[in-house]
Parts: sequence; C-alpha cells; structure tokens
Amino acid sequence: MNRTLLLTGLTIGLAACQPNQVKQEPIKPTISSGITLSDMDKSVRPQDDFYQHVNGKWLNEFEIPADKSNFGAFNKLGDESREHVQAIIEEVSKMDNEQGSSEQKIADIYKSFMDTAAIEAKGLTPIKNELMKIDQISNSNDLSEYMGYADIYGSSPLSMYVYIDQKKSDEHIVYVGQSGLGLPDRDYYFKADEKSQSIREKYQQHMTNMFTLAGIKDPVATTQTVYAIEKDLAEGQWDRIQNRDRDKTYNKMTFDEFTSKVPNINWDRWLTHTMIDKPENLVVTQPPYLDTLNQIFTKYSVDDWKKYYKWHLLSNASTHLNADFADENFSFYGTVLSGTTEQEPRWKRGVDLVNGLAGELVGKVYVKKHFPPEAKVRMVSMIEQLRDAYGSSIKELEWMGEETKVKALDKLNKFDPKIGYPDVWRDYSELNITGTHLIENIKEATRFFTHRNRSKIGQPIDRNEWGMNPQRVNAYYNPTKNEIVFPAAILQAPFFNLEADEAVNYGGIGAVIGHEMGHGFDDQGSKYDGDGNLKNWWTEADRSRFEELTNKLVKQFDAFTVVDGTHVKGEFTQGENIGDLSGLAIAYKAFKKNYTDNRIIDGYTPEQRFFLGWAQVWKRKYRDEELLRRIDTDPHSPSEFRTNGILRNLPEFYEAFNVKPGDGMYLPEEERVKIW
Repeated sequence: MNRTLLLTGLTIGLAACQPNQVKQEPIKPTISSGITLSDMDKSVRPQDDFYQHVNGKWLNEFEIPADKSNFGAFNKLGDESREHVQAIIEEVSKMDNEQGSSEQKIADIYKSFMDTAAIEAKGLTPIKNELMKIDQISNSNDLSEYMGYADIYGSSPLSMYVYIDQKKSDEHIVYVGQSGLGLPDRDYYFKADEKSQSIREKYQQHMTNMFTLAGIKDPVATTQTVYAIEKDLAEGQWDRIQNRDRDKTYNKMTFDEFTSKVPNINWDRWLTHTMIDKPENLVVTQPPYLDTLNQIFTKYSVDDWKKYYKWHLLSNASTHLNADFADENFSFYGTVLSGTTEQEPRWKRGVDLVNGLAGELVGKVYVKKHFPPEAKVRMVSMIEQLRDAYGSSIKELEWMGEETKVKALDKLNKFDPKIGYPDVWRDYSELNITGTHLIENIKEATRFFTHRNRSKIGQPIDRNEWGMNPQRVNAYYNPTKNEIVFPAAILQAPFFNLEADEAVNYGGIGAVIGHEMGHGFDDQGSKYDGDGNLKNWWTEADRSRFEELTNKLVKQFDAFTVVDGTHVKGEFTQGENIGDLSGLAIAYKAFKKNYTDNRIIDGYTPEQRFFLGWAQVWKRKYRDEELLRRIDTDPHSPSEFRTNGILRNLPEFYEAFNVKPGDGMYLPEEERVKIW
C-alpha cells in the first residue's frame, strides 16, 4: 500500500498546471495526505491515464497471491478483517464456554471446520443420509416434495424466499424464481466462443470426477444427463440484463394462479418442507420460466432427476467434505473459472464459515475491538453533507421538471443511513451448534436461517435488520427500505482515514456514500419511492430524458475492452456506473462546500487529492479468468473503468489536472454525461 515519492519537479509541475493555483503554505507535521505515493507511476501523465498514474507502480510490481483470483483495497482490508475475526475466535476458544452461549457457537463452528482428521476419516459419510433421501424418491410426487426440500438444503430448479413486498413495503411476501444451475450464469451454456466451450467441457469433466469420487455408477452417462437438464433449465431462464428490470420481475399472483402454470408438479407435496403454510399470494420473478419448468419436470425421468439432485448435493457439500472432494471442487470453481492456483489457508476458510453462520455474534465483538466511536460521528456528519449536496444538485438539474424534483427530494430526505453495526443484534438463541459435526452444523444453520426467513410472513418489517455483517468490507443500498448501509470494516483507509487530510476522505468514503445514495436514483432504484415501494414517481417526459442520459453512459462503457477484446457490458453495469458517476460528482460538491483548507500536501492541491483518493480506492489486479468471469456475472465495471471511465465525464477533473484535447483522459464535452 506504500507508494513511491514523486520527484519534486513533477509534483511542482502538476501543481503548476492548475488553473486556480493556490499559494503553498507550511504543512503541519501531523497531517497526512492519505495518498499512498509509492504506488504511483510518475512516467504516466494523469491527463493520459489517471488509473495508471495513481496505481501503476503497484499494478506493475504486485503479484496476485496464489490463493487469490484478484487483489485490491477490498481484499487487503478483507484479509485484515479475517485476522481480527480469527483472533476473536481464538480468544473465545480458550474460554470455558457454556453450551448454547455465543462464545460456544463461535468456537465450535470453527473447531468443526478445522478438525481435518475427523473430516478425512468420515469421507462421504456426512452426506450418506442425504444421498439415501434422494435414492428413496420413487415417483413424481416424491420428486415434487424433494424439490421443496432441496431448495433449502441443496439446490433446486425453483428458488423460494420471503422478502419485503416491493409494492407494499410494510409487508412481507413469498418470491419464487429461476434457479438450479451449476455454472455461474445461464449464458455459460450457450456462448459459442472457444473459451466458453472449454469451460463447458471442463465443467462436465469436473462432474464426472465428482461422481467417480462418490462411487456413483456410470459417471460419464450420469454427467451427460445432469448437464442436459441444466442446459434445458438455462434455456428457459432470463439473462442478467433482463433480471435487472424491476417491473418485469415483479409479477404478483395468487398461489392457485401460480400452481396452475406448472400443473405437472404436486405443489401440496412441494410445500411439505418449505417451512411455510400455503401462501395466499406470491411474486414470480420470471414468469416464462414456469412453462420451462413444467415441461422439463416430465421430460426427464425420476431417475434422471435423482442424478441431478445428487450432483447438486455433492457440489454444495464438497468444500466441507474430505480433501479429495474439496480439491476437486476448487480445481473447477477456483482454477478453471477464476484462475486461482491455490486454495486459501484453511483458517481463512474457517473464518469465512464463522462469518457466514454466526456473523453478528462475531461482529458484536469485532465492533467493540476495532470500530472507534469517532468514526461513526464523522460518518454521520459526512452523510448529511452528501445528502445536502445531493439535494442542491437535484434542485439545479436542467433536464428534470419541478414535479419530479419534489418526489426526488422527498426520497432523498427519507434515506435511512446505518453506520458501523446494527442497533439491535440478531438473536441466535435457536441455533444449535456442536464442535464435532461440520456438515450437521451447516445443515442446522441452514435450518435456522431458513426458518428465520420464512417466519417473517405476517410479521412487521424489521427496520433494524442488516444485510451484511459489521466485519464485511462493503456497503449497500436497499431500495425496499430506502436505506444506505456502511459496515464498520469499510470505514478505514484507504476509504476512510481518520488520520488523514479530509480531501482524500471525500474522494474515498465520501464517494462511496454518494455511490450508495446514487443507487436510489439509478435505473433500478429510481423506480422505488421514498417509502420503498416499486412505484412510478416520474413524469413521462422526465423518465425519457433520464433514460437518454443513462443510455449515453451505457454506450461509453460498452466501448471499453478487457482480455482478448472482450467488451464491458454497459447495460448490465449501468446501475453501478450511475452510482459511481453520481456518487463522485455529489461527493465533490460536498467537498467544495465543506472543505476550507487550501494547503498543498505532497505536491497536490485539495482538488487533486480528492480525485487521487477516488482512484486509489479502486486499485485492483485480476487474473484473466476472473476478469472474464466478472464481465459475465458482476454488475460492477472493472476497476480501471470505474476510475477513468467516470472521471472523463467530470469537468471538475479536467480543471484539477488541466486535461486538454488530445490527452488520453479527454472526452469531448458533448459526449460527457451528467445525470445527478
């Protein structure tokens, strides 16, 4: 994370190119710019490639660890968070813990995962009963029942969950939708390029290897059957761009209307293990898929479906079985799909399991040890500054009419920020954990979380519930609650540095705050009102102008290419790109309104430091396989384009670094996009 100090001549030259040059004042010895100078490549002009200028030396010299598919600021902080959590686990493991206590659950989840001798000795035994359950399926009614069971404890062609009703945000409702594939995305089954064909071949070989390890008869023929089922399922599924449309994916109907569309399945039997009673209504996210499911359910025999379910049981359990299964799983999902050559150390995977099964139990301790109260105070202040700046920007918009502005401001004012950790911690008292049975612990946790989810039907919305643990390095916007959430672990350098000059913090965490606010007004979030309802609050003319602007941004990102000339998918990534563009613009507006210290630090003006803060946050290296996988499956653009692709639209960036026609970062003014 350290950067090479720029030569004095270059730093003076950069400062001298500013149109609003400020007189350099003495720098207090206690203040830091927050910029990692040793990462910078001074041979690349900021006007030509800002991402390389800020991160180039690191990008050229850093080698991605063998157990990582990519690495950047998020990964570095993620590893530090894991180390903190491991220390917490080790601390509670040394205690004499009472059965059922939080400490006992944390310690025993980890212990059961780290006991490799016991795991190796058991082999396939931990899932023998589950395999027998599949063997006992004898007809379509049994198959219908198992499909509901598999949605909880394995993988099913139809997913079901309870969530906030998007059109009645004070109630919960059941959602059902497409599921059941082993490859990362439905398009993997159909793309004709050589790389995709190779992945499909290796996936089928991976299946065969797993069936062989499990002692299943005719592994090659079994693979062919399972793959055929998955391909047929994929053919009837919507792609990720179609699934972005919040109007098309909300299709409310009665349960009887739903079941009439898939008459080949016995829905009374399906409900047996779903932990809910027959719902009056539900939402179908991809209605055409129901016809696909109905046809495929009878196209294949009961025995064929049993092979399918055995595959998904093996695949899902493999990382928690002995080394043969875990290594085979990694060889495909880790190496083939992401290019990673080594598995992460077992302790890291154990920490991930604890975070997954008992995240808030650990998070409560993590916050006490690693989240300073002053960070929350500073965040509250910055969020309100960003809210104020966003409001000013909305009022100044030339393309939006007054009627829509009133609704936009109402939504902005209703944003509910959550910082660091939840006000009310999750209750894990009904989670029963032992220190000796890993698979049983995972099954018990699955039961616990599923029951917790399904029990929400008929209950009020829990406004205190978080969707991420405090020790997670991330942030999110939830449109149905109109909330922006910032876990404790992201509130540290390079995103948020309590010891650094504030200019970099505005460009880092300030832009992250703006990004999450921006999701409330992106192509998806803008369809929800201030109360979290999927409800149109736009005039037709304003919505049309908004989409004209977003389409310009889509075309910009469509033009960017990565490995082998593969293009970024501008439509797929538009929500995140809108969040980045609006977030950075609004953060800059808040920065200019609230930051009053004009000193040059490390040779950079405050305006330059703001943009440097943005660029260093997105420093990241990818393996080629991982980058290509993300192009298909990740709605975030690659880091290079999150930096340069956004900055070239901001006139303030041109002013800060004196970008001119002919420079690599220059985009003609008529092609630039300003939305919010």
